[in-house]
Amino acid sequence: MTAQQHPRHGLDETIHSPTRLSIMAALVPMERMDFPLLRDTIEASDSLLSKHMTILETAGYVEVTKGHVGKRPRTWLALTEQGRAAYDAYLDALRALVDSGET
Repeated sequence: MTAQQHPRHGLDETIHSPTRLSIMAALVPMERMDFPLLRDTIEASDSLLSKHMTILETAGYVEVTKGHVGKRPRTWLALTEQGRAAYDAYLDALRALVDSGET
């Protein structure tokens, strides 16, 4: 970022949505999380979580793994290395934005 560029330009629009930011923040400390736990953790509906997970997966930020536990289908979600790096960069940009308003 150049000295003349406003910190808001460093905010990743893919992460910036409140729901996607909540997903990223919930996944950061986890190796992986199953869909129902993530849904309940961020207080989202199945359809809302699915929609935003698809956006994050398409961006390469989240890996979605499908499988079974016994006979029950399961979906697990995990941040990719790219997703962790993007999240860290997003937080840095957010801090810079907040700090730019201090006098």
